[in-house]
Amino acid sequence: MSDADNAPVTVQILEKEYLIACPPEERAALIESAALLNERLRRIRDTGKVIGIERMVVMAALNMANDLARLKTRDHHLETQVGGRVRLLRERVEKAVAHSQQLEL
Repeated sequence: MSDADNAPVTVQILEKEYLIACPPEERAALIESAALLNERLRRIRDTGKVIGIERMVVMAALNMANDLARLKTRDHHLETQVGGRVRLLRERVEKAVAHSQQLEL
């Protein structure tokens, strides 16, 4: 993909506009991500407990990283559960097929 395909997208974060080069297929995700970041930063700013843009950005990044880590853990647990259930179902099917074959003999 050439740089010409990466047309800039304007996003607004804390009343500042940023132009970001982005492939067309990723534009919606970029806009959604920027909106999420903007919302998190506004929430932090509105509490009045964190002063300074750099600290606000670090707090937002830490909160979002924590959310991501929790989602990854949850996904891992779900994959483990689903894998166990699939294995159990496969064993049942194999037993049923084996039993069916014995009946045919």
